[in-house]
Amino acid sequence: MYENIKYEKKGKVGYLTFNRPKALNALNTPMLKEIQDCLDTQINPDDELVCVVLTGEGRAFIAGADILEMKDYGAAGFHNYTAVGHKVMYTMETSDKVFIAAINGFALGGGLELAMSCDIRLASEKALFGQPETGLGIIPGFGGTQRMPRLVGRGMAKYLILAAENIKADEAYRIGLVEKIYAPDDLMPETVKLAESIAAKAPIAVRVGKAAINVGIETDIITATRYEREVFSLCAASDDKNEGMTAFVEKRAPNFQNK
Repeated sequence: MYENIKYEKKGKVGYLTFNRPKALNALNTPMLKEIQDCLDTQINPDDELVCVVLTGEGRAFIAGADILEMKDYGAAGFHNYTAVGHKVMYTMETSDKVFIAAINGFALGGGLELAMSCDIRLASEKALFGQPETGLGIIPGFGGTQRMPRLVGRGMAKYLILAAENIKADEAYRIGLVEKIYAPDDLMPETVKLAESIAAKAPIAVRVGKAAINVGIETDIITATRYEREVFSLCAASDDKNEGMTAFVEKRAPNFQNK
């Protein structure tokens, strides 16, 4: 169905693989549009789906935007190109699904920006991270200047973006850019384990938990905790809440129905 990505679903977990290995999965407009189509037609409308794992075919997660496509763009071309990328990142960030990046290799430029729009980032010990844009005469254009400081702090974000310095997985973990690092052979098994663990929880609670964190981090504590109270109450009114608490008392595994 797609030329630049692959998508499959196993149970409540989807698997989206970036599939331009000869170009180190560089993001071009056709690839971005395929990701957007997959989000719009297969991922977001799927009420059974809880988690989506994203990874790259070959040696890279995504090694950046496609410079061959970008090099002849002027201001209007850059503006249109970044609009396509921003839409992908925002769709993932605001989706009720949980996106987990399994970063198997290079995560540079737009690839790191896409990873930062995921909810959770796990990485191979051999992964490499960076925003090389200032060395190319530009800045990150898919939200990197905004999401990176929210993850690693203002000073560290300026250091990485302005110096265009690549960092290895252990440093990415130390500064909070990724949540866990694993040996290369363990990355996908551990990512699948996490995705299936989240998918086994009450879907309504997972959805509103993501929303509460995302809404709260962008506002003041009073507004944020009021929002938390509202969505907490939504959970309390669900059948899944009754099932989860009954199962706990009865010392059995819950059977959530997404109701």
